[in-house]
Amino acid sequence: MSMLEVRDLRVHFPIKAGTLFQRNHGSVKAVDGVDLDVAAGTTFGLVGESGCGKSTLGRAIMRLTEPTSGSITLGGQDLLALNERKLRPLRRDFQMVFQDPMASLDPRQSVESLLTEPLRAHKIPGGPQGHARRVRELLDVVGLPASVVNRYPHEFSGGQRQRVGIARALALNPKLIIADEPVSALDVSIQAQVINLLKELQERFSLTYVVIAHDLAVVRHISQTVAVMYLGVIIEQASSGALYKEPMHPYTKALMSAVPVPDPAIEESRSRILLHGDLPSPVNPPTGCRFHTRCPWRQATRCDDERPALRELSTGHRVACHYAEDIKAGRIQAHVVARETGTPDDGVTTPSPESTEA
Repeated sequence: MSMLEVRDLRVHFPIKAGTLFQRNHGSVKAVDGVDLDVAAGTTFGLVGESGCGKSTLGRAIMRLTEPTSGSITLGGQDLLALNERKLRPLRRDFQMVFQDPMASLDPRQSVESLLTEPLRAHKIPGGPQGHARRVRELLDVVGLPASVVNRYPHEFSGGQRQRVGIARALALNPKLIIADEPVSALDVSIQAQVINLLKELQERFSLTYVVIAHDLAVVRHISQTVAVMYLGVIIEQASSGALYKEPMHPYTKALMSAVPVPDPAIEESRSRILLHGDLPSPVNPPTGCRFHTRCPWRQATRCDDERPALRELSTGHRVACHYAEDIKAGRIQAHVVARETGTPDDGVTTPSPESTEA
């Protein structure tokens, strides 16, 4: 059963210029036609480099950023068909955990005020005493003592602040939580604690997560399904095990080749796929395959002109690449990516496809 369905979602930000009479000069295509299906009670991981549009996608699902077009269905209800008045009661069902807890928590409010605010805003019955009990319950489930209710955000460590942020997201008993880089601002040891807390809460309250991250290890640890995003579109999606064992898209292969292996002997012998050039501008994305300007396996004409569909190559494993099967079988070899001067870069590693699957 799907908890969340996203169809052909687009978020374009207009570029305006002019002092008195502003005119549109194109648009930033932050999200440009994304489909997602998130099953109830599971964790859907969304990964990609900075600027690929993953955070904008999360905010669009939350209706914090208004989509340009498409549909978002939560529990059978089309969220984009509702105005703000009709959407307000449904906001209990989907909440967000932000990347920077210090920026998302009002420094002027105590923990008690921060956690009772959503209860008051949605007119949850119980009065002051009932709300106080709910605050103590929330602090207990996120591993904080009840004695912190009168403390302010600046009095906590980063990990403790994120626990307060998680408690605030849980206050209304949501069905779906979108976690945008929930541990990227934390130390490694604290990251593990927060990730384990999220997993425990999911089992306890039957929560559905969409976890947005650039850390592949974090996503692998917590997610059942993983989608890879590049320049506003999904380029590969599969179960966590399948994606990490056998990535099929060249971009995913490059990401996986950069993940360190704890065995020194394996790490020393591994090859890397080095992507040269910057991420293209979302104002004017490349024609055809959006990754072709950086792809070591690029084939002229088709990759340049024809946009690949996100097609299923094996059960549940979808890839947006014209030559994924040929790359996997070794029928197409990676080539050296030239610099802008046209001279080859001798530092570019050109492994065979099999060498990237470690």
